[in-house]
Amino acid sequence: MPDITADGKTRVAWVPSISNINAPTTTELNAGMLLQSTLTADGLVGLRPETADVDTSALDSTFSTTVNGRTSFSGTMLRLKKQSGTDTIFDTLVRDAAGYLVVRRSVTASTAWASAQKVEVYPALCGEVARVDPEPNTVERYEIPLKITSSPSLRAAVA
Repeated sequence: MPDITADGKTRVAWVPSISNINAPTTTELNAGMLLQSTLTADGLVGLRPETADVDTSALDSTFSTTVNGRTSFSGTMLRLKKQSGTDTIFDTLVRDAAGYLVVRRSVTASTAWASAQKVEVYPALCGEVARVDPEPNTVERYEIPLKITSSPSLRAAVA
């Protein structure tokens, strides 16, 4: 089976409302704002779950044992390119803006949302925008920290 290249195959949207995060509809997703063309190439940050260990060892144990504890996300944020003129994304993703970050992988980004596509849905709250320090030979950038507000659906399917 051939490998899947990631280039050009990630679609990202900020969606204001989803009634069932395990089965977002194409109507809900189409009401969202697409972000992938404004995200930097490394701009989807911290969407890797971390599972804590719960120590189950006993006083008389000679081997340390663990089971799965809570899952969390840390350092989750979007790194975006600032746009000239009206920058709808910059104006929308303000502190305390609540919505859903939806990520679809392994399908060409320009492909429309369609039933049965696999997506990740993250209920999220935006933190305060942070402008990235200027550097030579780069575009103006900013970062939006995201707080994951409830358990995401990492294996959702579009309804």
